[in-house]
Amino acid sequence: MNKLWVRLSLAFGLVIGVAVIAAGLLANYQVTTQFRQFMTNSQAGLAIEPDLTAYYTTHGTWDGVEAVFETQHERGQGGGGMGHGQGMGMQFGRPMFVLADSAGQVIYSDSTREVSNQLSQSQISNAILLGNQTQPVGYLLVDAPAGAAAQLTGPARSFVTQTNRALWVAGLMAGGLAVLVSIVIARELAVPLRRMAAAAGQIAQGQLEQRVPVKGADELAHLATAFNQMAADLQQAEQLRRNLIADVAHELRTPVSVIQGNLQAILDDVYPLEKAEIASIYDETLTLSRLIADLRDLAQAEAGQLDLNRQPVDLAPLVETVVDLFGGLAREKGVTLDVELAQHLPPVSADSDRVRQILHNLLANAIRHTPAAGQVKVVAEVVSTPDRVVKISVTDTGPGIAPEDLPHVFDRFWRADKSRSRQQGGSGLGLAIAKQLVEAQGGAIGVESQVGRGSCFWFGLPGLLP
Repeated sequence: MNKLWVRLSLAFGLVIGVAVIAAGLLANYQVTTQFRQFMTNSQAGLAIEPDLTAYYTTHGTWDGVEAVFETQHERGQGGGGMGHGQGMGMQFGRPMFVLADSAGQVIYSDSTREVSNQLSQSQISNAILLGNQTQPVGYLLVDAPAGAAAQLTGPARSFVTQTNRALWVAGLMAGGLAVLVSIVIARELAVPLRRMAAAAGQIAQGQLEQRVPVKGADELAHLATAFNQMAADLQQAEQLRRNLIADVAHELRTPVSVIQGNLQAILDDVYPLEKAEIASIYDETLTLSRLIADLRDLAQAEAGQLDLNRQPVDLAPLVETVVDLFGGLAREKGVTLDVELAQHLPPVSADSDRVRQILHNLLANAIRHTPAAGQVKVVAEVVSTPDRVVKISVTDTGPGIAPEDLPHVFDRFWRADKSRSRQQGGSGLGLAIAKQLVEAQGGAIGVESQVGRGSCFWFGLPGLLP
């Protein structure tokens, strides 16, 4: 009873039942009323039509036709009804007549209703034609008094009863067929939802590969598409979670293993207890501390909980300062480090320390992957947009990034070196952190690269309007 298709079927059945009953009652009322009116008009008209036709044939005019109607009324009153109509199954009182000539001009009327001097086309079409179609001589309207058509007798009553019964049977058959169709439709509507419920149950049990077929009505198809997209996102998120755990474990294992191994060697007197050995262990603790700090920054940025001290920042001196810090490292590797700053850079609303951290990560990656005699160039410019975005790009002449790797550049622990050798430097979190920091400040970040020609990492921050 609590199933959706059952509820829909009951709702459809209730609506269909009400509609059938209402239509049946209205149809029965109309059939009975209209048939009684038809019988009244027919009997009264058949009773007086021969007299009117004979009168016009004899006199050639309608002058004095009132006598025919008076005679007809006297006959009806004396007989207790219209004698000509008793065999037809109808009893009624004194009818009212309206007679018009061949042009529709009213000649005689004893109707209690207001009748104009000229019959309308609708009245002419409902009137009894006197004469023939080619040469009509007049039109007769019969107006039965209220309650006059109330009594049906004989074959007339049987006809109305059978007609009403046929209407009810047809209505019930149509209603039953409609209920069957509604049950089929309700089940068809419920089947996709039942499939989604089953798939959702499988997903809840960890089977994230579950999908549902996309078919049916547009709304159900859209729902199925959204469900499949949700399942795909959950599957991807689960894969990323597993990868993150594996990557974090991998990154933490190396410095911890080095520290543990060196300490064990010192305890076993393999290494002497000297400052050099302690310094080596200390360097590994610094690496471990940086990795933990990077993970903390990334988690806070992704959760939107990173503290930002945003204020107007002039990027020109900030860029120059960061570039000067990397000048020694660039000379040591034999890499040319250039900077190009556009004039009149507008200030941006940003956290200067975080912007410095972003540029630091991009420059460190660029110099690390640029071979000797290569070049790294930092450019700061204003992009021609209404927001006056200040764009900072770091271009290198390194090996470049393969097209299939570009979508993963800003993923956690991604490295160009597939062997994950730590000699490449870095924890693999720098670019992921840079992306989160830029987006947290309302900016955008991206990369363009060609294999063998180098890469260009850029980020943009909206400038303050003057």
